Amino acid sequence: MRTALITGGTSGIGEAAVRAFVAAGWRVVTTGRRKERLDALVAELGADKAQGLAFDVRDEAARDAALDALPADFRQFDLLINNAGLALGTAPAQSASLDQWKTMIDTNVTALVSLTRKLLPALVERKGAIINLSSVAATYPYTGGNVYGGTKAFVRQFSLGLRSDLSGTGVRVTSIEPGMVETEFTLVRTEGNQEASDKLYGGANPMTGEDIANTLLWVAELPPHLNINTLELMPVSQSFAGFQVARN
Repeated sequence: MRTALITGGTSGIGEAAVRAFVAAGWRVVTTGRRKERLDALVAELGADKAQGLAFDVRDEAARDAALDALPADFRQFDLLINNAGLALGTAPAQSASLDQWKTMIDTNVTALVSLTRKLLPALVERKGAIINLSSVAATYPYTGGNVYGGTKAFVRQFSLGLRSDLSGTGVRVTSIEPGMVETEFTLVRTEGNQEASDKLYGGANPMTGEDIANTLLWVAELPPHLNINTLELMPVSQSFAGFQVARN
């Protein structure tokens, strides 16, 4: 039985991915800050199939202690899904919060590369796989996207760099780059503004966490000689924004 580590499993894409992989016969270890949600998920799926680790991905000491405490059956990872991440704020750069910028960088970039580096030797040994959650924001800039888009561009380029370095090891690396997915993403970004979330997704028929989870599972279960380098997804209702023009 293969084992996956999925970060950010307390809601949205991460939670849907945990369910999808367990249903497909994988063991899953998932992480998140909200212990009560992790406990409920594990109780639902069964502790023989899923384990939840409650810590902030930015806290390397807490991360290492939690991983070290896993049952033996859950310690050998065949797949790392770096899903944990967030966007904070919608202000233009000149009035944005520097603290929010740093939090996004620490979470979306530093924590991701730190966990990846920790697991790489074992993933190489097991000829495993890494799937990183980037975003269409890595490619298409938009007003207020500034540092969030920059972090996701890093994730995309880091994924391609890993592919180069891991050539010949059998390890597969994929950057998944979704567009609009209805999750708690906008609630987090706007500090709980339900009206803003409803306005963004209303009438748009956006993608769901389950849509992306099924894509992650498809990538993970491809034959080992196939690698999806990057995969960009959007709902049909979303397309490439037009250029902005500021007029006098």
